[in-house]
Amino acid sequence: MEGLVLFNALVTRLLFFLHSLVGVWRVAEVKKEPRYGLLALLNLLLFLETALTLKFKRGRGYKWFSPAIFVYLINIVPSLWILELHHENQYCSSQSEEMSQNTSSKEDFNQTLTSSEQTHGGDNIIESAKVFVNNLSTVCEKDWTLGLHQTFLLMLIIGRWLLPIGGTITRDQLSELLLMFVGTAADILEFTSETLAEENVRNNPVLVYAILCIWTWSMLQFPLDLAVQHVMCPLSVTARGFPSLFLCQYSADLWNIGISVFIQDGPFLVLRVILMTYFNVINQMLVFFAVKNFLVVMLHLYRLVVLALDVRASLRRQELAASGVAPGGPEGGAKEGLALPLREPRPSADSDPTP
Repeated sequence: MEGLVLFNALVTRLLFFLHSLVGVWRVAEVKKEPRYGLLALLNLLLFLETALTLKFKRGRGYKWFSPAIFVYLINIVPSLWILELHHENQYCSSQSEEMSQNTSSKEDFNQTLTSSEQTHGGDNIIESAKVFVNNLSTVCEKDWTLGLHQTFLLMLIIGRWLLPIGGTITRDQLSELLLMFVGTAADILEFTSETLAEENVRNNPVLVYAILCIWTWSMLQFPLDLAVQHVMCPLSVTARGFPSLFLCQYSADLWNIGISVFIQDGPFLVLRVILMTYFNVINQMLVFFAVKNFLVVMLHLYRLVVLALDVRASLRRQELAASGVAPGGPEGGAKEGLALPLREPRPSADSDPTP
């Protein structure tokens, strides 16, 4: 079992490392400057995290936080920022000639693979790799960036699945967390692809920076596992009053609501409303997702009110039970305990003795 834990821990971090290297390579290829290859030095943090985790945790994760995913975010997010800010990223017309030659390049690649099996295997494998890399370079920059966004989110979900479970999180809670990540990743991908695809947005650097900042902020929810961590409340918490019991009893639900309102749907809604009202960027999908964000925020706030009322009702029942009053209320309890005193019947006038 320990061997499987170590294997999963190392394989997951290897996938993170390779994907971040692809992002760095793409940045250096687009910018045509080798100095951008220095971004690969950020992977030293991943090596350090791996060594510390293997030494102190035997490859297992932590209770409420995943350092491996957090370091992976540090490695890949700068590359995606640079690719999104690249001024030619949204245009593909300049590469039309290269794309038209893509078919012939693939044929040459297949011919090279066939010849590599016949003669000079080692040299031809290197040539085949060069042809393969050249074919990748002919892909449109917009498609490249979108592909990195998609694989980035998939790596977060698959990596969290493969990482060994740590702390008090159970497999049931992990499956719940992964399902939440799938929905969250779809919303985040739609947010970036839908907003940055607008020409008016691309021509405004302030908007591009704002969108990327909100996108980066929304990514910070992935290293955290608090949304499924249900805490057992001790009896002493009840005596502290409503706030302590509320925070303890519904900690996971409150974290879910906080993520939606302050990290994801809330910021997404604010930005989309600003795009529609101030910058006059209006389209069918933008309006639809703005309404969707608004409904999600309202539903979470409604759930917050419901949870608060439930805790107050629970405290009220405990107070009544402690005071010995029935749950139906003090008036109902008093009525049940009432009993009319028996009085001696008065004799009627007909039964009175005559003198």
